[in-house]
Amino acid sequence: MLVPALLLSILYWVLSVVDTSLLGWQALTRPIVVCPLAGILLGDVKTGCILGAELESLFMGISAIGGSIAADPMTTSLIGAAFVIKANASIESAVAISMPIGTVMATVTYLPYGLFAPVQGYFSKLLQDNKVKQFEVTVFLLTIVQTLLSAIVLFICIYFGVEGIQAAIAAAPAWVMTGLGAVSSMALAVGFAILLSQIVSGKTIMWFFVGYVLVKYLKLDTLAVAIIGTAVASTIFFIEKMIVEKSASTQVQDSQEDFF
Repeated sequence: MLVPALLLSILYWVLSVVDTSLLGWQALTRPIVVCPLAGILLGDVKTGCILGAELESLFMGISAIGGSIAADPMTTSLIGAAFVIKANASIESAVAISMPIGTVMATVTYLPYGLFAPVQGYFSKLLQDNKVKQFEVTVFLLTIVQTLLSAIVLFICIYFGVEGIQAAIAAAPAWVMTGLGAVSSMALAVGFAILLSQIVSGKTIMWFFVGYVLVKYLKLDTLAVAIIGTAVASTIFFIEKMIVEKSASTQVQDSQEDFF
């Protein structure tokens, strides 16, 4: 597990630095991106893509509020990829244990932040002296160091932890694996419920039931429903856009008539 742990830790460090400091968070640390990249490094892209979709469904409703997050999706994705691909575990078991792992890793990976608390005054001094460029360079270097420390923690967790999880799963009776599969399904439902609670309204709730009918009774797969949803959303967008443009044009004409 040495090489996989090293590769995934380097991937974590690179994505963290690039997405946090250079690009200003372009969602490169989400499971839908991280897991396929981990799959490429570990030699199983298909499994990485499937795991990424599963974990993204679970974590898509979880947001960082006030600088804290309930579970860390990036480290969970990397540990889950190592667990599934290198330990030959099932995706269901990885999804079932992903939330506990993510909760623990959210705490562990944020520990290095406390080491840099004493230098906060130095950052404020740079801004007060209008040394913006020096401030940017210092923050970038600090980000590199902080993410490197987190990558080391991740390396230790993968190197020593994945095989332990594998041994525990292998020793577990069949009913435990059945339970993990059930928990996995419920976890995905909870993830969608969290997301739905943030975007649903009286005007959009009907489309949830339309999607349910398409899948449950018409037996359409996810891709077909996504294409239909995209077509409907695009149609509504362009209709509303046309209404707004027509309303703006009418207001301009009325103002011109009032002027003359």
